[in-house]
Amino acid sequence: MTAPAIRIDNIVKRYAPPKGATGGDAEGKLALKGVSFDVPEGSIFGLLGPNGAGKSTLINILAGLVNKTSGSAEIWGFDIDQHRRNASRAIGIVPQEIVFDPFFTPFEVLENQGGFYGIGPKDRRSEELLEAVRLADKRNAYARTLSGGMKRRLLVAKAMVHSPPILVLDEPTAGVDVELRRQLWDLVTELNREGVTIVLTTHYLEEAEELCDQIAIINHGELIAHKPTRELVDMAREKIVAVTVSEDLQSAPAHAAFRKAELVGERGVEITYDKDEMNAGQVLGILQGQGLTVEDVTTREADLEDVFVQLTGSGGS
Repeated sequence: MTAPAIRIDNIVKRYAPPKGATGGDAEGKLALKGVSFDVPEGSIFGLLGPNGAGKSTLINILAGLVNKTSGSAEIWGFDIDQHRRNASRAIGIVPQEIVFDPFFTPFEVLENQGGFYGIGPKDRRSEELLEAVRLADKRNAYARTLSGGMKRRLLVAKAMVHSPPILVLDEPTAGVDVELRRQLWDLVTELNREGVTIVLTTHYLEEAEELCDQIAIINHGELIAHKPTRELVDMAREKIVAVTVSEDLQSAPAHAAFRKAELVGERGVEITYDKDEMNAGQVLGILQGQGLTVEDVTTREADLEDVFVQLTGSGGS
């Protein structure tokens, strides 16, 4: 079998306690509690979790910006402790924050980054990368004049100057409008088709469901799920049937098999049920047995957001 692009084995991170801390605070914050998973080569891999769950800490450990307390990690087969330089060259990080000199042009940003990696002038890909992220026409503009979406795309190009086989994007679409989000994901999927392994954290669960082959969910520093996306979505047992009846409803229909029933307007009701216990036809049969005449029916399958809430008790990441 192909070796994983990233291997994370029992990583623990405990931050040092604040000076003078007492009681439980004296032990310091335990940000990661023995997290382990592999990122398959060539995949788009989603890393999700509520704010403060430990996602950014894990990414910063891979980037060499945070020292882990214990455990091990490999990037493209290189241990991050024993072969730090090779591991760093195998990964590109697109951070949440906009980090480049605002007085440099996009071309200068990429040229400088190439120099940091020891890439000679003849071997740099600055022009090629500007074309790839559709910023060639902004080659000589000051970076501070770029729109938010352009700056995000420039960060992607900056992370790719050393041609890493792995690209990590930490909340890359935060604050970016819908059109620019779509442009960014088009770029990411194109890079993936070219063979780049993508690791993605995002607040937009529908994006993770659409883009990712596999998803890992971290909560309170622990890995609580790691499955192919479709299997993870299938974990949601609840399904919703939205029904319109011909009679005005004073209250929502009640039945022991319903997880929840809510009125929607005067003649609408949304019924949530466990799809392992019953199906939509049985729900309709119960309503008809209660003397209701069904005029219209729609159903909604569970999605990744349903699973996320079910696993973490949270509405967002």
